[in-house]
Amino acid sequence: MITRLLYPDRSVRWRDWSGAVMANVRLEFTASAGDADPQTRPVLVLGQLPNLQSLSWGDLTGKLNPRVTEEIWQAALSSLSPNPTDSCPLYLNLATVAAVPSRVSRHNSPSAAHFITRLVRNCLPGGANRCILMVCERCEVFASACAIARAFPLFTRRSSACRRSDPKRVVVEFLLTGQNNGPMEVATLKCLESATEGVRLAARIVDTPCNEMNTDHFIEEIKSVAVELGMNPTIIRDKELKDRGFGGIYGVGKAAEHPPALVILSHTPQGATQTIAWVGKGIVYDTGGLSIKGKTTMPGMKRDCGGAAAVLGAFKAAVKQGFKDNLHAVFCLAENSVGPNATRPDDIHLLYSGKTVEINNTDAEGRLVLADGVSYACKDLRADIILDMATLTGAQSIATGKYHAAILTNSEDWETACVKAGRKCGDLVHPLVYCPELHFSEFSSAIADMKNSVAGERATGFGVALLLSLFGRASEDPLLNLISPLGPNDVTENPERDSKRRRLV
Repeated sequence: MITRLLYPDRSVRWRDWSGAVMANVRLEFTASAGDADPQTRPVLVLGQLPNLQSLSWGDLTGKLNPRVTEEIWQAALSSLSPNPTDSCPLYLNLATVAAVPSRVSRHNSPSAAHFITRLVRNCLPGGANRCILMVCERCEVFASACAIARAFPLFTRRSSACRRSDPKRVVVEFLLTGQNNGPMEVATLKCLESATEGVRLAARIVDTPCNEMNTDHFIEEIKSVAVELGMNPTIIRDKELKDRGFGGIYGVGKAAEHPPALVILSHTPQGATQTIAWVGKGIVYDTGGLSIKGKTTMPGMKRDCGGAAAVLGAFKAAVKQGFKDNLHAVFCLAENSVGPNATRPDDIHLLYSGKTVEINNTDAEGRLVLADGVSYACKDLRADIILDMATLTGAQSIATGKYHAAILTNSEDWETACVKAGRKCGDLVHPLVYCPELHFSEFSSAIADMKNSVAGERATGFGVALLLSLFGRASEDPLLNLISPLGPNDVTENPERDSKRRRLV
């Protein structure tokens, strides 16, 4: 089974003071944050309005006294009208209550994770010691914790932040509502710690510019995780890539000062019953190569390593939390640079799969490095499940938008599972069309097995047949009635109900 996840970089414009406030923060998840005066430990109470209203004053008094009374708390709740969010100060800017949407659309996470990040970023004041009280149901704890972590990026080069070496502390306590509202277990808190460390690690790598996160530096990040997990990474680099047949990775990265690499971390526990490989696109910078990007599209291309960064963060967390199957993290690292050795359009590369590819666009480089990584996972690692993750193409943001990753997979079950997982964890996913018999022929080449980019064709008159079929039951024509999605087999014994269904169609 092969699955591909393509996702947006989700770049965020922080407020001017965020470099100092959000960086150098130590997040702590605890069963109880303890009592404290908001004057000495500012507090943000956050949740859906019905959940906030379900709290008893005894749940909050130790966090808000003596500055906030129960009357002030109730008055603040009465004033909240989230559309989609709202907040109300309880005591200056040192104690605040904020509400996320109580209801979201079917393609959003019930946790409203993206709104949580936004409210933490905007409503939590500065300070060396702060507290977040997250009010939610137990099933939303994981998504909420990861959303909170996204509000605290680790990378900054603001001079004001760099002068402050003392780490800041943010304590997060969950107040659980609903049926399963018992105390948080130690194991749950440990899982949240591992997951949010992975989220912040991935974000730090992606935020770091290429002069500090070239392929050498990325390999050091992988080695650091390997040391922590007691592993030895496999590293195939520079001319060895070419000699061993990794023409995709080598061809993309050979013009850069820092050579390309394929790096593998492997977790092989006893009793494993299957082998899983996560393959990450790690283009540390993408100029577009000789098919060079313009001045408006090249800035931000430090983020083209997002897939590999996410794989590293997830691998570290998964192993620390006791992953039971064989798990391999495969990192396809390169800088798509311009230079005398750069790949030219019209060049032909031999991929690790044994297939040849004609290059007609050097800015379509992600699929080339991933092709080698996926082939390695299949041939050498013999993976049963292969998932590659990449900021692969700007077309993704057109197809599924800023907040939803695009998934392309040959497994309908995994497509459904990815969408469900995204809604549960807050990393939203939406399917792309899987129809290789129609799409893959576009990549055919007259002189190689394939080419790496495609162009459009003539108009097809799309839409006429779709509308006639969709509204076929509103027609008197028997053929249109037959092909309508509400066909003869859907006619009910209740004429009135059947009439209403036809009107809906």
